[in-house]
Amino acid sequence: MHQMYSAGPGADGEDAGRRRFLAIATGAATAAGLGALAGCAKGDGGHDGSPGTASASAAPGGKPSPAGAQGLDVKAENARPGHADWPVDKAGPARAIEGFADKVSVLPGESFGLHVSTTAPRFTVSAYRMGWYGGARARLVWRSEALPGVRQPEHTVDAGTRTVRTRWTRTATVTTTDWPEGSYLLRLEAQGGEGRRFVPITVRSAATAGRTVVVNAVATWQAYNRWGGYGSYDGPSGGFASRSLAVSFDRPYEYDDGAGLFLVYEAPLIALAERLGIPLAYTTTTDVAREKRLLDGAAAVLSLGHDEYWSPDQRAHFTAARDAGTNIAILGANCCYRRIRLEPSELGPDRTLVCYKSSYEQDPGFKRGHPATVDFRSAPGADPESSLLGVIYDGYPVDAPYVVTNPGHWLFEGTGARAGDRFEHLVGVEYDKVNTGFPTPRPIEILAHSPVVCEGRPSHQDTAYYTVASGAGVFATGTMRWVEALDATGDGRSGRNHGLDARSGALTTRVTENLLRVFAAGPAGRTHPAQDNVNAVYGSSESASR
Repeated sequence: MHQMYSAGPGADGEDAGRRRFLAIATGAATAAGLGALAGCAKGDGGHDGSPGTASASAAPGGKPSPAGAQGLDVKAENARPGHADWPVDKAGPARAIEGFADKVSVLPGESFGLHVSTTAPRFTVSAYRMGWYGGARARLVWRSEALPGVRQPEHTVDAGTRTVRTRWTRTATVTTTDWPEGSYLLRLEAQGGEGRRFVPITVRSAATAGRTVVVNAVATWQAYNRWGGYGSYDGPSGGFASRSLAVSFDRPYEYDDGAGLFLVYEAPLIALAERLGIPLAYTTTTDVAREKRLLDGAAAVLSLGHDEYWSPDQRAHFTAARDAGTNIAILGANCCYRRIRLEPSELGPDRTLVCYKSSYEQDPGFKRGHPATVDFRSAPGADPESSLLGVIYDGYPVDAPYVVTNPGHWLFEGTGARAGDRFEHLVGVEYDKVNTGFPTPRPIEILAHSPVVCEGRPSHQDTAYYTVASGAGVFATGTMRWVEALDATGDGRSGRNHGLDARSGALTTRVTENLLRVFAAGPAGRTHPAQDNVNAVYGSSESASR
């Protein structure tokens, strides 16, 4: 039994090479690039200075959106004019401008500090709320005046944990008066167009009752962040042994011009949910971990496209919400895989992410009695993620067709899908499956059962849905490309979105619409109870175990 929960031989030793998939997972690379990757072990998965002040005023072009005691009015917000010019089109040189916020989230009306480094004498900040807005995908909520620019000192690296530290002074203080709840990208613009970068921040909801909760996976964004040369997977040498044992939020994000993993794994889902007009709330993984009652009464909670790093508190609060009748949607793969601990930085609480992985015995926190920051399925304290998700991470890298198994399921209504239909490239680059060798809630339905070969090992990817006594429904896509596929168009030959085409875009969009509408209505298990089909799909209960 103990061995059943192990991560597999060489899991951490291959970690740095395994995680080179990120460039492939977020970029325009196609399946051909997967051959260079290693991995597929089975189951592996303050210093405020003298701040300038930039006070936010009402949104350009109109009055503030209604929010009030009932929370965000999604339909009214998205009826406002959007601003399609929000992307970074001219990033400029590497260090032209970059920055970070000293909080991952704030309540509406609260302030946060911006720490910006730029080679330009002045810069501006534009705050874009991400949503639908008639297809523009963002609305300009606020723009600063020109602010004085400064080149901040070089970062340092902690000798013991290899944590990158900036200790930059605060450049500006931003007050979010009249900013509606939501996910925001702040666009920093160096004077004269010398450079542009994003800084993400969430204006979080104080309560979530009756709403579908969008959870920005900020812990996973930071674990993959290699700004300063170090992240949770490797350091400048490219080897696992040089990785950071703790990473700090007190630095810019390296990927996607400062947006981290938001644009690929979260923005397409947010656009779809806001287009539907269902009641939404916004928060982050850090907030869910900190606030025990945050999910009380929520209709549903959404884990987005890549949400790998969880604290025990976050997992406990998700589980308690499920057991109280809140639906859960896992819209990626490799979710809830790494157990972390959040500690303070010099700028505030919960701004250091600790994850020692296989070196957990060296962790001072572990020596003080905290849970080991290893994979959830691994000893000590093994607690496989499947008990919450229904599926469990099975490996990487793969690039395979998604194969529909249960086309009569309510989630496939309106898709026109038939048994055996294949959707090229939709399974990848990581995948999950139903594996009854791990704790698996029943009844559980498998909707798609896609053959994969992961570095010579035959297996399957599963999309699954289960229900529990509280009435909650839990859905897991079982593939990391689900949210990305929402934006897929054309015939896939361009190589964009990993070759995903309009068929995959239409399928994932309709299934997600069906899911969000049913989940927003309350405990899905009461109206759509799961009908267990594991034996029918796998041939016997034993064949679904390892």
